[in-house]
Amino acid sequence: MNKRSTWALPYFIFLLLFVVLPLIMVVVYAFQDNSGHFTLSNIAKFFSDGDSLGTFALSIEVAVENTLLCILLGYPAAYILADKNLNRSAVTVVLFILPMWINALMRTLATAELFNMAGIQLGKGTLLFGMCYDFLPFMIYPIYNQLNKMDKSYAEAAQDLGATPAEVFRKVTLPLSMPGVWSGVMMVFMPTVSTFAISEFLTNNKIKLFGTIIQENINNSMWNYGAALSLIMLIIIAITTVLQGGGNTEDAAGGAI
Repeated sequence: MNKRSTWALPYFIFLLLFVVLPLIMVVVYAFQDNSGHFTLSNIAKFFSDGDSLGTFALSIEVAVENTLLCILLGYPAAYILADKNLNRSAVTVVLFILPMWINALMRTLATAELFNMAGIQLGKGTLLFGMCYDFLPFMIYPIYNQLNKMDKSYAEAAQDLGATPAEVFRKVTLPLSMPGVWSGVMMVFMPTVSTFAISEFLTNNKIKLFGTIIQENINNSMWNYGAALSLIMLIIIAITTVLQGGGNTEDAAGGAI
């Protein structure tokens, strides 16, 4: 019991049961037909199904737009939170956390009801509003953490060398904060593509995203095709993570210098 590995055993069992095993089941079901025989037809069906491809393209479009909105709104907020001169109270940080204490589904239902009370027609605009409202904290806090732990000596050195505040931000602060931006992009982009509840409630199911197709196939007992769509989503997430994983603060600092 004195070994650290012993204390890690419950977590290892948890990962096996609730992470590794479900992933294995997704892969197995994706390459099986209804009779349990190996097949590639589920994967091929996605690339030949115009509706699925169209929904996937729309999901990417909505995810890109939502991610850009979150960056435009989240970066200034994170910058203000991390700047001791602009933000002198820790209470401000808590205010950005408060919405996350409420269940995401409840927030979405409340947002939809507000639109209905205001007589605003539900559609893509309301969908983007709800997406940005739900995922904005996931953009703010990675950037805030990166800015908060950033070595201030880089900015001071730039100022000593005669850089203007705008040049300090563009050549030092922004490059050093990019790892936080990329982390925020990951935490906003992929959930936006795969979500279904927000689009269902904020568009009256007029706009379907990729997660909606997966849900519909699972609910209709089309486990194999649903698993294939889930596997495609997992592969996209893995590729994106690998491409993004090379960046770190030291590399950004080197580029800034």
